Amino acid sequence: MHKETVLTVEGQTKLEEELRYLETVRRREVGERIKEAKEFGDISENSEYDDAKNEQAWVESRIAEINLILSNATIIESPANSSKVSLGSKVELVDSETGDVHKYQIVGSAEADPTQAKISNESPVGQAIMGAKKGQTVTVSTPSGRLLEYTIKKISR
Repeated sequence: MHKETVLTVEGQTKLEEELRYLETVRRREVGERIKEAKEFGDISENSEYDDAKNEQAWVESRIAEINLILSNATIIESPANSSKVSLGSKVELVDSETGDVHKYQIVGSAEADPTQAKISNESPVGQAIMGAKKGQTVTVSTPSGRLLEYTIKKISR
């Protein structure tokens, strides 16, 4: 049995778009590369052919991975109220030590992308703030063992 995956509607759409692109555009491009590489002759020592076959394997495995994620996903709507942090919430946290403000959206692990300020509910920060209310201070234990304190400044949908 597979672990349940949670996705926001936005995350679902993004995966569906990637899947469509891989199945239509990338699959065809890789097929063309393989065809061209075969025309170079002996495929036993043809690095172009090997590269194209490796790329084909990656594309096919990513298609399978996305299909698996989407087939097992529970789609979460934006939270109805924003009194507590939940999946889909957008939060502003104030670092108690530095006063820095961090803005995140809480998403499932399949959708997490720290570069886009989307953190997983399973990450140390995500776990610490799930269910917390505005004004509450939470302690986060980092993988290195350091303790960080954040105060929840704002929760929105």
